[in-house]
Amino acid sequence: MSEEQDLPTQLERAAQLLADALRHTDKVPSGLSTVQLAVSLRQVADQALATCVRQAREAGHTWQELGDVLHTTRQAAFQRFGRPGASANVNPGTGAPMSEDVLPGAAELALALFGAFFQGLDDEVVADFDETMRAQLPKEKLDDVRLQLLDLVGAYDSAGEPFVRRIGKHTVVDVPLEFEAGPMKGRVAYDGDSRIAGLFVLNPEVG
Repeated sequence: MSEEQDLPTQLERAAQLLADALRHTDKVPSGLSTVQLAVSLRQVADQALATCVRQAREAGHTWQELGDVLHTTRQAAFQRFGRPGASANVNPGTGAPMSEDVLPGAAELALALFGAFFQGLDDEVVADFDETMRAQLPKEKLDDVRLQLLDLVGAYDSAGEPFVRRIGKHTVVDVPLEFEAGPMKGRVAYDGDSRIAGLFVLNPEVG
């Protein structure tokens, strides 16, 4: 049996183990046990999602259709699932293999960061800025950035699926952002100590 054919069995097993653990939390020795089970389920679900996306593409569905289902932009869907050599994590600009050594949890950190930014929680936004970022984008300027975005694309609506990769010494996360007047792309760069070395809101076509 191929790995792809075995995916339904793996998915069922991982989901059942987590469901059983959550039903009997009094018998689980540590909350970390359920976290590990959830991580295992997510890993198998990610494999299943990639397989489903490939099958949908083979059936003739467009990246726009897939982006709609995934609640993201067609560019983000393509970046995650359709890039040539994506499974080998190849730089789409140079064709060279990129390091797999990305900051753990970078996607979740980026989502939380943009969530705090659009809620006006500026102390949380700047808490992990490195020295250069603190000098270039002090907390007092964040309101100006939000007002500029409001004038440009209207009110913030939602965030899509982050795309994470390693560029040089930094883990870079692109987050599709939906606004009243259309999509944009948030980008944040983290150093090896989880400090924020770059923060941008860009046109979605920017590579």
